[in-house]
Amino acid sequence: MRIRIVDAFTDRPFAGNPAGVLLLDSFPDEAWLQSVALEVNHAETAFTRRLPPGGGADWALRWFTPTTEVPMCGHATLATAHILHTTGAHEGPVRFATLSGVLIATADEDGSITLDFPTAPLIPVTVPDEVTEALGAEPLTAHDTGPNVGNLVIEVADEKTVRGLTPDHAALARYARHGIIATARAEDPSRGYDFVSRCFFPNIGIDEDPVTGGAHTALAPYWSERLGRPSLTGLQASPRSGLVRTELRGDRTLLTGRAVTVIDGELLV
Repeated sequence: MRIRIVDAFTDRPFAGNPAGVLLLDSFPDEAWLQSVALEVNHAETAFTRRLPPGGGADWALRWFTPTTEVPMCGHATLATAHILHTTGAHEGPVRFATLSGVLIATADEDGSITLDFPTAPLIPVTVPDEVTEALGAEPLTAHDTGPNVGNLVIEVADEKTVRGLTPDHAALARYARHGIIATARAEDPSRGYDFVSRCFFPNIGIDEDPVTGGAHTALAPYWSERLGRPSLTGLQASPRSGLVRTELRGDRTLLTGRAVTVIDGELLV
């Protein structure tokens, strides 16, 4: 069985966010899918299978962290679309049937891929003192992304604060339903990005996610409102780093990035 490792939201190997990608004839039992994801041990591994023609989607897609299945994943969707296009398994826009509904990925002429995802709601909340202490930074604002995802989007003072965070992951896991997205306005937009972020998901087995496409469905409306523009670029300032171009279209958000296949091998079990 063929397995690929793809670095997503980057145009060079060993940057961006790595994801496992497996193209299957059918989905094996969940325990096997979870075991493969644990063996791959990246933030997510994507499993996809072709659907019968004539329906509302072309491929079914599931995502697993090393510990659980998740309802949405941007970088592993980008990685899967990249494999489908580069191997010739699919031509044209890809419609994925997922736990988050039908998600569309379109290969652009410049080699990038654009994902069409639902825009996350932003519900103002008060951050518990325990979260502030675990994160290690004082929130300027905080928003919950709703019951389907349940991330906290926390704006902090500045880009330097985001880059310098050293959170207590065990403490964050106790107080965050899903994860914490820390963000700030870019210090110098001439560097090619408008805002920065870092994403921490310790309670689903990911202390820090390198580049999180799904987080940008909340970051896009948050920063588009503040900066007055529907199209922005976000830099996720993890050690691997990566860029996500965003375009807010009401209840949908377009996420654009590149991907690079770094490993192409055989799964023997």
